[in-house]
Amino acid sequence: MKQLVLDIHLDAPPTLDNYFVGDNAALLASLRALALGEHDGHLYLWGEPSAGRSHLLRATCAAAEAARYLPISALVDGVPSRPALIAIDDVHRLGDSSQIALFNAFNRARENGQTLLLAGDRPPSTLKVREDLRTRISQCLSFEIQPLTDTARTAILSALAAQRGLRLDGEVLRYLMRYGRRDMPSLVHTLDALDHASLERKRPITPTLLRELMQSGLDI
Repeated sequence: MKQLVLDIHLDAPPTLDNYFVGDNAALLASLRALALGEHDGHLYLWGEPSAGRSHLLRATCAAAEAARYLPISALVDGVPSRPALIAIDDVHRLGDSSQIALFNAFNRARENGQTLLLAGDRPPSTLKVREDLRTRISQCLSFEIQPLTDTARTAILSALAAQRGLRLDGEVLRYLMRYGRRDMPSLVHTLDALDHASLERKRPITPTLLRELMQSGLDI
């Protein structure tokens, strides 16, 4: 008889402490300084969607005393003059009116005592935005979010499993690194599914269990 498992999963809110740092220590240090009001100037970070851009923007806002996270859809009415830190996501997707709003925010930032934290999917020099706005963004301190290596991903998964009292078979880890999506949200999702199945079926996490879950519809 299968053991019943309560389907309870609480997603932790994004913080600077629960971001998988990897080779991004300098970026995290700058974001912490920004949250404390100890960083002089605006900051732009960029990387692929799975790199955690939104996580970092939301986490920095959460760590700051006065901050607001803005998706680009919120720029219809312009950028507010308060609070002191404004984080704007997905600047590579800005429309014409939103580009004007962000350009104006740059021009008013000094008199408003405001700092901008921006994120996009490409280097500032290749953003498809107005030339004057691209110039402003290019003057920000810029960081490329460095992707995790497979060695780091494996170590993180093993550590997360150990925290849950699980042991991940080495073959499972090698299979995930070779055939699965290697961004951490997808890997953690797979770990959640394996954890659930292991407890429900009272079986260790092995390649056989992973294959059974995949045959049942688990997308790794």
